[in-house]
Amino acid sequence: MTGRERVTRALRFENPDRVPRDLWALPAIGMFHQEEYAALLRRYPLDFDKPYFSPGQSERASGKYARVGAYSDDWGSVWHVAEEGVVGEVKEPALADWSSMKSYQPPWELIRSRDLSRVNRDCDQKDLFMLSDCTARPFERMQFLRGSERLLMDLAYLPKKLYALRDMVHEFYLSDIEQWCATRVDGVMMMDDWGTQHALLISPALWREFFKPLYREYCAVVHAAGKFAFFHSDGHIEAIYGDLIDVGMDAINSQLFCMDIEELAGRYKGKVTFWGEIDRQAVLPFGTPEQVANAVRRVRAALDDGCGGVIAQCEWGKGNPAANVEAVFKAWAE
Repeated sequence: MTGRERVTRALRFENPDRVPRDLWALPAIGMFHQEEYAALLRRYPLDFDKPYFSPGQSERASGKYARVGAYSDDWGSVWHVAEEGVVGEVKEPALADWSSMKSYQPPWELIRSRDLSRVNRDCDQKDLFMLSDCTARPFERMQFLRGSERLLMDLAYLPKKLYALRDMVHEFYLSDIEQWCATRVDGVMMMDDWGTQHALLISPALWREFFKPLYREYCAVVHAAGKFAFFHSDGHIEAIYGDLIDVGMDAINSQLFCMDIEELAGRYKGKVTFWGEIDRQAVLPFGTPEQVANAVRRVRAALDDGCGGVIAQCEWGKGNPAANVEAVFKAWAE
């Protein structure tokens, strides 16, 4: 069974021959642990890949991503990086002052000049499940543009300019998704980090009113093209798990260990594919390989009945021992 077939069967609950494997290696791993990363992939080949594409760079982007210092992103917000191999934080948001909205435009040149010529070729040449780069992230993009504290205040008062900002960002991401859907990728990825450690960052009612319709529209475009919708969110998002399924997300990557895994399984097993993960706050960085294996066994006991609906995924972050990451995939193979 190929990786593409295995993931597709898992998404459709059609009894894959084994649980598909996926690994997210953060920038520090590629910078400082290339040999360990390559060795792990030889032992546990992944079932996912991403096609090469040339996104270009907007005239507002400058500096080096994940390198100590400051860099400007494609939307004009300035990030500061204090630790090598870590993405950093926005310290100078492009739209900190609402007056800047009058002349502001998203980086449309990224979409209009994007070279997708190799995407279909890569998809045709590989038998892995081909997933797009991250596309829509409206909440996070609005944070990057306004600053997190300002945006949360905006969401408390809901000024008209906030709706204009949301719609501008949404229009851009719809175009991005439509372009990816015109290629032969198998799935389209979206993300927004919605949770704190114990609850949603905003009220579920406000989320459903202000953001849920955006995700529904994204998923409609993805499904109309015959592709699968993948979504990632950090934090405790139990309050909107059912909503994400309702809008059409086929696979959700979330911090299961921030929530009640067994409760999530009782409510949503068989309705969505649980796309990982294993606890990267405590167990992966600080646990032993046996503790990591026990964490995997807990997830498997709750979610893995062999019929699909689960993906063996974890994130390899800076400071996580290679032995612990390997223990994840070893335990899934038991």
